[in-house]
Amino acid sequence: MSNAAIWGTVLAGSGVCLVLKLVGAYVPQSWLGGERTGRVMGLVTVSLLAALLVVQAVGNGQGLTADSRLIAVAVAGLALWLRAPFIVVVIIAAAVAAGLRALGFP
Repeated sequence: MSNAAIWGTVLAGSGVCLVLKLVGAYVPQSWLGGERTGRVMGLVTVSLLAALLVVQAVGNGQGLTADSRLIAVAVAGLALWLRAPFIVVVIIAAAVAAGLRALGFP
């Protein structure tokens, strides 16, 4: 793929994002004020974040893999379940991943 095609794709994607943000800014408040709409928007946010987490934890480009990232995410989930502060969760997960990699676990 040439540089011009890459930049064209980046600019087109940026333009689409800008248009979507502008359209979203002009959506009438009455469309967004319902209880059902609020519930659905909350679920969409959670599901997108969960999908991103899974892709980052078990994806390796072309397939799936189980490595130190997956164990670190599991430990972070346990720490969250135990109601640890978020910064502590991040530090624990990073330490677990770094420790496993230092021990030779992929």
